Amino acid sequence: MEITRVCVIGGSGFVGSHVAHLLSAQRYLVRVPTRHRERAKSLILLPTVDVIEADVHDETQLAGLVRGMDAVINLAGILHGGRGADSFEQLHVELTRKVIAACQAAGVRRLVHMSALVADAQAPSRYLRSKGAAEDLVRASDLDWSILRPSVIYGRGDKFLNRFAVMLEAMPVLLLPCPQVRFQPVFVEDVALACVRGLTERSAFCATYDLCGPTVHTLRELIQIVARVVGRRPPVIGLGRTLSYLQACMLELLPMKLMTRDNYRSMKIDSVSSAAFPFGIRPAAIEAIIPGYLGNAAPRARYRSYRDHAGRAAS
Repeated sequence: MEITRVCVIGGSGFVGSHVAHLLSAQRYLVRVPTRHRERAKSLILLPTVDVIEADVHDETQLAGLVRGMDAVINLAGILHGGRGADSFEQLHVELTRKVIAACQAAGVRRLVHMSALVADAQAPSRYLRSKGAAEDLVRASDLDWSILRPSVIYGRGDKFLNRFAVMLEAMPVLLLPCPQVRFQPVFVEDVALACVRGLTERSAFCATYDLCGPTVHTLRELIQIVARVVGRRPPVIGLGRTLSYLQACMLELLPMKLMTRDNYRSMKIDSVSSAAFPFGIRPAAIEAIIPGYLGNAAPRARYRSYRDHAGRAAS
């Protein structure tokens, strides 16, 4: 099956922009729908990428976006559930259902679906349950699907290590929730490469892949790595389960959600896997990557960007 035209749902997001850049570099014709075209500024100038302002939750618009494509990559996802179209159930489950139906109606056989490591319909958090329910829908379809399940993804612009860097720089003492939970952080460019390489691999049809970096770290160890890079080492106090939950209750009230109760529930399960990284890709070690983006940014500038994102004017 020859694939030359790809629709990337969620293509203007953190992972999606890397996928779209890589597809364009390999001369695929790429269609990226987005609710707000200005969010995809980095993609608009790419010669083979067509950025279209559209509502992918609208089934009629979605059908038009998928029509004429050879494959669909579904990267739509959120870490903090809201209401309406931005709820876990609507974005992870119902949108996946609509994408599958649109592919079937348009005769598009190939679907690459982004899930999450340890996603399960019986998981303790709504995030992981919704991701698991979406996986079940994909597996039950008659499409040539692949499911990618990354651990926590890091890279320039991530919402994980960057936020901890800001907290280390801004706080005299860091109160760390669930310090012993284990992650296997994976570089965003390795995730994007897996998406693109797996697109045309027949062995990847109807297969599920865990995407993890080469090393397992506790959250406390990850904070120590970030602290060394940014040159700030305030005291770090690990919190037990009760205090971690109470902290999440308070933090989810902030305009920029650093953590929610649902995030806390997700952190009850280690995000690790013993599976080998697929498609001949050798995943990067986090220690080799993060100095290139956490170490280069001026602390005050990075902190100011987060304040702006939260809707507050920088002083």
